[in-house]
Amino acid sequence: MPPRIKICGITSLTDARAAVKAGADALGFVFCEASPRFIQPEAAAAITHHLPRRILRVGVFVDALKETILRVAATCRLDALQLHGEESPDFCDALASLQVWKAFRMRSDSILDRLPLYRDVTAAWLLDSYTEGQAGGTGATFQWDLAVEAGQLGHPIVLAGGLTPENVAVAVRRVQPACVDVSSGVELTPGKKDTEKVRRFIAAVRSTAVQ
Repeated sequence: MPPRIKICGITSLTDARAAVKAGADALGFVFCEASPRFIQPEAAAAITHHLPRRILRVGVFVDALKETILRVAATCRLDALQLHGEESPDFCDALASLQVWKAFRMRSDSILDRLPLYRDVTAAWLLDSYTEGQAGGTGATFQWDLAVEAGQLGHPIVLAGGLTPENVAVAVRRVQPACVDVSSGVELTPGKKDTEKVRRFIAAVRSTAVQ
């Protein structure tokens, strides 16, 4: 079975509808003002209002206050929280009313030692590339062998970091994640999706069901 597919960095209803039509399972909305894909909660809420219930609504945060996260989650009717900062296991546990995906930037195999600390307080571990000074959305890949090792720890893996229509099928077959997450790999410009790339990305992931 192929993994679920999340299209992240959605900033318009047009792009959201195109991703849903192409077969996406989840859409991500970035609530970090430093990101070029930042969206105001009210704008995101106007988009999520039009999404079918089968679509998982994921809010992306970087070291935000708990109160801010919960307020945005309520405004936008989020289903899951993707935490890309230095959030502690206790912080994740305090948000357990929603799915929590804790992101880890895979700089080296030392990161693998941190993952089990978050096993009981997260629904998934999101593995992303490490780029100095950036929390994500860089378009860079990392060593997928690290993701394979993480997967052996017995917790759902969301694979991110430099995925494209051209490499995602190889990544899926290698890592066998529960979900793949793409942003820059299907964009025209930051925050603006390329509908054809979205279609090709989703088709490539679905093709992995045929061995």
